[in-house]
Amino acid sequence: MIRLLTPTLFLLLFSFGLAVKAAADTEYLVVSGGPAVRQFEDLRRPGEQHDRWWGNFIRTARVRMQEIHNSAAPGTRITWLVYRDAYVRRGAAEHQPLTQNVESVPKAYPYINLVWFRSTDELIHYINHGGPAGRSNLKISGFEYFGHSNKFSFMFDYSSETYATSTAWLHEHDLHKLSRWAFSSKAYCQSWGCHTAESFSKAWKRATGTFMVGAQGKTDYSDMHLRDWHVGLSTGARWVKR
Repeated sequence: MIRLLTPTLFLLLFSFGLAVKAAADTEYLVVSGGPAVRQFEDLRRPGEQHDRWWGNFIRTARVRMQEIHNSAAPGTRITWLVYRDAYVRRGAAEHQPLTQNVESVPKAYPYINLVWFRSTDELIHYINHGGPAGRSNLKISGFEYFGHSNKFSFMFDYSSETYATSTAWLHEHDLHKLSRWAFSSKAYCQSWGCHTAESFSKAWKRATGTFMVGAQGKTDYSDMHLRDWHVGLSTGARWVKR
């Protein structure tokens, strides 16, 4: 026997279809900067060495993406943007296949889409335009950064090419290049780097229209295995939303 849809049932099914489409039309971006090379880290005093393990910004990002996958709206796409050159340099210095190690993550977690980037312009282009689907059809519902930073910038290769210096960064003066229309109105943004809340977060809000949670003070990537691979805060630091 064939049953016709009542107007009420039709509206319910139509609304459900719109909700599913809306959930699928968002992308969550997670960005990982790169580690210092050991020869430069070894120049620091023992108590100031904080970038000994190559995977600081990889493991923490992977754990966070698992959390996002488990809690985000159904169909949310997770894209992981990783600064490639720093892992090439560190891998060459230590004779380890670090880029292959990074590429093994989406093989183990197929819901992660890995995108390598080699310059700030490439990162900005992806934020503004997205992948093949285009940014107009896939708004950013979240943005999180794992890596070196100071109060004014994300530093993707700090102490990677030159000691205690960065040659690839996203400075707050570059944020005007971001399209505020790329972000959904309620996008969640957080930096897991040091000092972001002291200036960068305010510039991010002006440029994108979205608040950013950041650290007032230093973040702590040491002994993360004791915190289930979550980033901590140094003494006196706190998280601030601006």
